[in-house]
Amino acid sequence: MGAKIGALALLLVGFLLASCASPRGLNEAPLQIPALKPGYGRVYFTRPGDFGGAAVQPEIRMNNEVVGRSVPGGFSYVDRPPGRYAVTTATEVENAVTFQLAAGETKYIKTSVTPGILVGHVTPTLEFPEQGQSDVSRLRYVGSQF
Repeated sequence: MGAKIGALALLLVGFLLASCASPRGLNEAPLQIPALKPGYGRVYFTRPGDFGGAAVQPEIRMNNEVVGRSVPGGFSYVDRPPGRYAVTTATEVENAVTFQLAAGETKYIKTSVTPGILVGHVTPTLEFPEQGQSDVSRLRYVGSQF
């Protein structure tokens, strides 16, 4: 009986890991992201790192609009007109980061998981462009098709 429970737990862990994004493979062709339209800015959302909190994949909201999910090993992006934006994620608690986006500008928002009481807390933070570009180059695209 104990062996069956252990096997079931192992199967569940395997399923959870298989459902997550994995980093981009070395032999994978680079993703061809469309050029930014004039008058817009681009915001990338990344979740680099290991698979800690793999089952925790909350929605990412930008000014209360769902724009993606925080997926381990993945990135996505949206293009928006210039303005002030708030990016939020929520599990047990809601976390937010705010910023100003200018036309032609690119921002990078990293989401990371920290331990919570019942589930992990996913926190968005504004990254330096160099770090954000590095993260995007290593991660798998998990956004909607363009």
